[in-house]
Amino acid sequence: MIVFDLRCEHGHAFEGWFDSTGAFDGQKARGLVTCPACESPAVTRVPSAKVSVSRGTTRPASGAKAPVAGATATAELAAGLPPELLAKLREIVRATEDVGPRFPEEARRIHYQEVPRRSIRGQATPEQAAALIDEGVEFASLPPILTRDEH
Repeated sequence: MIVFDLRCEHGHAFEGWFDSTGAFDGQKARGLVTCPACESPAVTRVPSAKVSVSRGTTRPASGAKAPVAGATATAELAAGLPPELLAKLREIVRATEDVGPRFPEEARRIHYQEVPRRSIRGQATPEQAAALIDEGVEFASLPPILTRDEH
């Protein structure tokens, strides 16, 4: 196995373990290599601090982190969050009502006090999000690491 240091277009750093450079290139070309934090397929290899030693093993250079066990780095490590905090954040998100594509409409109804205040989540296009901001509707985008099903 070869451990590559990878980075997505949003700056999330993580490791990927591959059988060869060709295996990495092939998986990337097929869209199978994505950032575990944001799911971006725009992933590149970055210089590694690991150096080769005898018997084909790798050791981190002084001050570098040791490789992560498993086929790829976990989403938790890529997000840089302690597992307990990530679990709590996911619990909070699961406790919200998923209104799907009706998010802009429902957020406005709550903002203008047409319905009782409640925690919701859903989807909005960039244009819809910009319109909500212009109207003073407060909301926050959630990263995929908090909203995707981990089971």
